[in-house]
Amino acid sequence: MKYLLSIITLLIILLQYRLWQGDGGIAEITALQLRLDDLKEQVEEKKERNETLYAEVEDLRKGQEALEERARDELGMMREGETFFQVLE
Repeated sequence: MKYLLSIITLLIILLQYRLWQGDGGIAEITALQLRLDDLKEQVEEKKERNETLYAEVEDLRKGQEALEERARDELGMMREGETFFQVLE
């Protein structure tokens, strides 16, 4: 009876070790869950950025106003017949 009780106790200890520390244990699952939450957040940020870029591309495809605005702001271009004024502060 002593041997049986010792074997059962040893098995319980080994199973508890695997549950808490082994492959697929609680510690590993918690770490993977945190990583998954972080990756989901990154995916959401990327989706928002992609939507913004897609809207900008569509705007550039459809309208000349957006194209002119970009040319003025980023490249310093102006239309024919316009006068450029530079304000110094």
